[in-house]
Amino acid sequence: SEILFLFQGYQGMVDGGDNIVEVSWESVSSILQVGGTVIGSARCKSFRTRGGRLQAAYNLVQRGITNLCVIGGDGSLTGANLFREEWSGLLEELAQKGQIDEEAVKKYAYLNIVGMVGSIDNDFCGTDMTIGTDSALHRIIEVVDAIMTTAQSHQRTFVLEVMGRHCGYLALVSALACGADWVFIPEYPPEEGWEDSMCVKLSENRARKKRLNIIIVAEGAIDCHNKPITSEKVKDLVVQRLGFDTRVTILGHVQRGGTPSAFDRILASRMGVEAVLALLEATPATPACVVSLSGNQAVRLPLMECVQMTQEVQKAMDEGRFVEAVKLRGRSFENNLNTYKLLSHKKPDAELPMTNFNVAVLNVGAPAAGMNAAVRAAVRVGITEGHKMFAVIDGFEGFARGKIKEISWGDVGGWTGQGGSILGTKRTLPAKYLEKIADQMRTNNINALMVIGGFEAYLGLLELSAAREKYDEFCVPMVMVPATVSNNVPGSDFSIGADTALNTITDTCDRIKQSASGTKRRVFIIETMGGYCGYLANMGALAAGADAAYIFEEQFDIRELQANVEHLTEKMKTSIQRGLVLRNENCNENYTTDFIYQLYSEEGKGVFDCRKNVLGHMQQGGAPSPFDRNFGTKISAKAMQWISKKLKETYRKGKIFANTDDSVCLLGMRRRNLVFQPVAELKTETDFVHRIPKEQWWLKLRPLMKILAKYKTSYDVSDSGQLEHVAMHSPKEAETGAI
Repeated sequence: SEILFLFQGYQGMVDGGDNIVEVSWESVSSILQVGGTVIGSARCKSFRTRGGRLQAAYNLVQRGITNLCVIGGDGSLTGANLFREEWSGLLEELAQKGQIDEEAVKKYAYLNIVGMVGSIDNDFCGTDMTIGTDSALHRIIEVVDAIMTTAQSHQRTFVLEVMGRHCGYLALVSALACGADWVFIPEYPPEEGWEDSMCVKLSENRARKKRLNIIIVAEGAIDCHNKPITSEKVKDLVVQRLGFDTRVTILGHVQRGGTPSAFDRILASRMGVEAVLALLEATPATPACVVSLSGNQAVRLPLMECVQMTQEVQKAMDEGRFVEAVKLRGRSFENNLNTYKLLSHKKPDAELPMTNFNVAVLNVGAPAAGMNAAVRAAVRVGITEGHKMFAVIDGFEGFARGKIKEISWGDVGGWTGQGGSILGTKRTLPAKYLEKIADQMRTNNINALMVIGGFEAYLGLLELSAAREKYDEFCVPMVMVPATVSNNVPGSDFSIGADTALNTITDTCDRIKQSASGTKRRVFIIETMGGYCGYLANMGALAAGADAAYIFEEQFDIRELQANVEHLTEKMKTSIQRGLVLRNENCNENYTTDFIYQLYSEEGKGVFDCRKNVLGHMQQGGAPSPFDRNFGTKISAKAMQWISKKLKETYRKGKIFANTDDSVCLLGMRRRNLVFQPVAELKTETDFVHRIPKEQWWLKLRPLMKILAKYKTSYDVSDSGQLEHVAMHSPKEAETGAI
């Protein structure tokens, strides 16, 4: 089918002419890593008038266009919906004026519209994440991390103003991701007298030797009388009342710029497919829809319902119904707000409940970015719930050696943005130390365990629960939160650290591709980590626009390698200068990275030359991405709340006794929800030899990568989103645990 670009948005549709251009395969090559929009975008006054829309309809009919995919914010999508509703009327009018004939009116009687939400504010109801939000968070967090280092040296207070005229999402999530002291958002204005409580909190933090205060203000922040709270006002307040050296930083358009993050590239690619499928299935009877993501599940929602809901939020805020505004924003927003409130303010000791329970937290496996955010959340939620929190140093090995100490609220301050594992982590499994670990559990009177780690953490919990028959000490609630760059833990779609690693791979691939610009044609063979799990290779390939990704889960032979080389050679004979091939480290013991490199070098002689790169341990390092900070914080807080619930349930005659399967769980993200699953039940889903789950959701995205690399293949549509209604979520649903 013919694909056309409309340049300059609705303006281009109204102006017509050379704004409407047919697109070829090559014309969109290598735009994946470019920020902004290559086809331009413009606010268009004339499209807001009927005359403008009439002209646009004429231009579309002239080119025979009856399917539109609109990528934009709520304004653009509202306009698209109106355009569709008026379509038949506009054609009638054009026919009356004699600009088109009756034949055309019949032939082009229906206009199908599918929307994708591209907006950094994430202000569109019905979607968990809009395209561009994650990249904007990357920009904000980069700035905050940089400011943190300057403020550590000078005792300073920083007031950061972020975008969001009507929506506080960016402010809220960046406050969560950097552990800000205070945040101002339009949906949740501070209570009367906030000036006093904020100043008290800031001075308390100073007294605790915290050298840095960060306050985040959304540009649309208001107080409970709907009066604006500006960053200047906040600064003046801090200076007048506390005399702190205070600086304001307004981030402005930095947030719209830069190269898209890995999450945004994958989200946008998945949504693009969904949009095309929705257009192909559209009939005159189906409403115009928006494709979006709910958790990790693609969904379709009626465009008008989303627009109405988005307008409802604004109305609720204007009328001072703030609790309702937060609810209308959706469960993901509400969860962010509740988690932030839970973690940012320590209640005075006198107000905390006393449970007399001791809970230990440990990291197991290889380091993963975001582990520290998870530890921080666990410790702070645990303290809020009234428990004594203990940190175990160096995993199960450290546990056996008695490296365990109580950890306080202040000890974990500033941990969110730190990479690696501050507690220290080891791959050692507990089986050979059972006696010693049981001793330590008894000595320190540990009533529950929270393990943050990868596949070893999962194996470790299986071993501990098997040892319950012999040791009563292990008859306590235990929970695991998945954290590994490989994303190979059964029972969860995502694990903490995988997003950061993907961004590293994507950035590196972008640079590597750029290194060859201007030279002769070149193909790069890049080896990624992941053990036997192909997640990083496959998703990295999708995000970097690679030509092939070799993974263990999809066996390949010499014929396939040959077909790939020939395919790439053909492509390189066109205007395309660079090729990219990713290979998972364990995808095949004989077809090594060197073998593939030599094969491509030989077969590509005269057309392209080859280079190889092994990415190695840089994939485990670095500061955690906004996604990993946020995911780590929220999933860990939820795991801690589960521990509290289980402690209450299993407390009998003055002690804890838990020996059922459902008291050893893994908390994972499954499609749309966070689910607690007994580790015993996950055994059947696990391939223990290769340390991967037997079924993995992302394998369904394999054909998408191949299609984007110009292979003829079929895409499995069974998983595509079905049309649903936008739900005002009930309180019960909030408990099922959306992220």
